[in-house]
Amino acid sequence: MFERIIRRVRAFMGSGPDTSVVKEPRIYTKEEHGISPDLVSWEAKRTCELLHARGFRAYIVGGAVRDLLLGVKPKDFDVATDATPEQVKRAQRRAVIIGRRFRLVHVIFGREIIECSTFRALEGAGVRKDASGRVISDNVFGEMWEDAARRDFTINALYYDPATEELCDYHHGFEDIGKKRLRMIGEPAERYREDPVRMLRAVRIASKLGFEIEPQTRRPIAEMAKLLSNVPTARLVDELLKLFTCGHAVECVKALRKENLQKAVFPVLDVILSEPDGERFLMLALQRTDERIAIGKKISPSFLFGTLLWPQVIKRWRHNFEARGMSYMGALYSASQDVLATQCQQLSIQRRYQVDMHDLWMMQAKLERRTGKNPFAVINHPRYRAAYDFLLLRSLVGETETELVTWWETFAEASEEERHEMIEAAQREARQNAANQRKKASPDVQGGSPEGTTSSSKRRRRPRRRSSRNKAESAE
Repeated sequence: MFERIIRRVRAFMGSGPDTSVVKEPRIYTKEEHGISPDLVSWEAKRTCELLHARGFRAYIVGGAVRDLLLGVKPKDFDVATDATPEQVKRAQRRAVIIGRRFRLVHVIFGREIIECSTFRALEGAGVRKDASGRVISDNVFGEMWEDAARRDFTINALYYDPATEELCDYHHGFEDIGKKRLRMIGEPAERYREDPVRMLRAVRIASKLGFEIEPQTRRPIAEMAKLLSNVPTARLVDELLKLFTCGHAVECVKALRKENLQKAVFPVLDVILSEPDGERFLMLALQRTDERIAIGKKISPSFLFGTLLWPQVIKRWRHNFEARGMSYMGALYSASQDVLATQCQQLSIQRRYQVDMHDLWMMQAKLERRTGKNPFAVINHPRYRAAYDFLLLRSLVGETETELVTWWETFAEASEEERHEMIEAAQREARQNAANQRKKASPDVQGGSPEGTTSSSKRRRRPRRRSSRNKAESAE
């Protein structure tokens, strides 16, 4: 009884993480929690119904319940049950078992996928950890209270039954949501050691929801950031994409820097943020990404990766063109291939994204050419809109002229006749610029040096070579 009172006081005061073992949940009725059934997807309800029909327990869990309590329609729904993966698969009309480290079931409803997991046990012979304490395999099933204790944060350990509309809370997650507090279940250092990605999740969830990370949950992050080097790159990339597409990417990156996690996540991110031009370009791109998400527009991962790696591409592009004397397009092509070969392998970026990134970068040079047939080829390119948006970002940081962006915006909306007139005007301007450059490179003798001598920069015409026929005639 006394220990229960202490737990209640700690939860109320927010004095630390919830390290207690709770086997009986607090049940909230629909009148108490206020979740609207209209926000719950039919697919999630159906998944639970089919499991209930076979005598199993099934609940909507995780971030979906958290979002429902905040009055937000979740993007994804997860279900937890006491049925094994094989039993879940048999209960559903269309489902597949996936995963080795954690076996899950994907219940498929057309394009909608419900991820269904079996209650995990706290300890078991099937749990394997590496030398640093990271869990690398866990397929030991247990009770619902054990599954709740295994979850990372209290606000993610809530179970909602769509049939009874009851909410089960083992670790005062409902109270923490009301107080906008992110609190770890268990000892934070040990939980971060089990899965270092939880440090990134803490930053992302807190930034997205505007929550405060509870002090004891935050304290170990700085000293344990190095454990992220043990995490497979694919998982880090997946978490980075979630961070960039959560709608609060700017706040997330600021929080990463505050917790000194940016270097642990990706060294290239730390390099970009350490350079003023790179930081400004990336933060502006993330700001525009947040704005697009806010109005319901889709976000392309290839565009995000393209903006992330662009500072390295443009640096090599300039070096290839200015120092190595390569052609303008050739310099960009070489820079693009170099960055894709080095960074994409390190970041485990999928091949289909790499192709889109390469096209996006190469289009930047093509957009600078407004003569001949090139404008018509560019405007009909499938990546034109993304390339134009990328060019707009570059103009906002001063990498290219704003006039160029305005020209393409006008060209896209112009009629066929107006487009030809714009190209002709651009060609006249290009010829005039070329003539001016020639005059600059070869000044007039009278307008040269004060002494009236010929400028050293003026080219001398090479003597014409005599042909073999002329040589023969001269010999005769």
